Amino acid sequence: MKEVQDHYFKKAKKEGYPARSVYKLDEAQKKHGLLKKGDSVLDLGCQPGSWSMYAAQTVGPQGLVVGVDLNFGQINTKGNSGKFTFLHGDITSPEVLDRVRVICPEFAVIISDMAPRTTGNKWSDQQHSLDLSRKVLEIAQEMLRPGGNFYCKVFEGEDFKEFVDEVRPYFNLTKIVKPKSSRPESREVFVLGMGFKKMQNEE
Repeated sequence: MKEVQDHYFKKAKKEGYPARSVYKLDEAQKKHGLLKKGDSVLDLGCQPGSWSMYAAQTVGPQGLVVGVDLNFGQINTKGNSGKFTFLHGDITSPEVLDRVRVICPEFAVIISDMAPRTTGNKWSDQQHSLDLSRKVLEIAQEMLRPGGNFYCKVFEGEDFKEFVDEVRPYFNLTKIVKPKSSRPESREVFVLGMGFKKMQNEE
């Protein structure tokens, strides 16, 4: 396990990313192509910035990445990357969502590597993770354009299947992704939604 951790940690440092978490997005991108040139991307819980850096590089100069996080931090995207804007704030706040809409009212892709502050209580941590994931899905319903893609971290637990079932009606394809770069003991998985369908009865 240590060797796997060291491999991804060293690889991230070598390639100029602040965290090994970049490979959790990279694996999904290489297999499913959720990010495309010129896309607008909303990255929720973006610090320390690996996903935003990767997304900006992938969407290219015609693309846009908006990152939101409770924590401050400098995120330096690489050359030949899309435009990047960082917003400091709580994504569950309507005021912060309004600030996002001013920059871009609709996104091609919404990604989230958010996790709750863990307490050590598995049930409680998983419930908090589900609450965050449901908020990401709610934001996607409002701000994801038709045909758009969704990639969201959630902790596995007794209500996990219920969340996947909530995601499924909104997308043409829904998959559960367990990246190789995740730590073996981790309960984190990612729910991937491809081809967003706006529900006609939503107000």
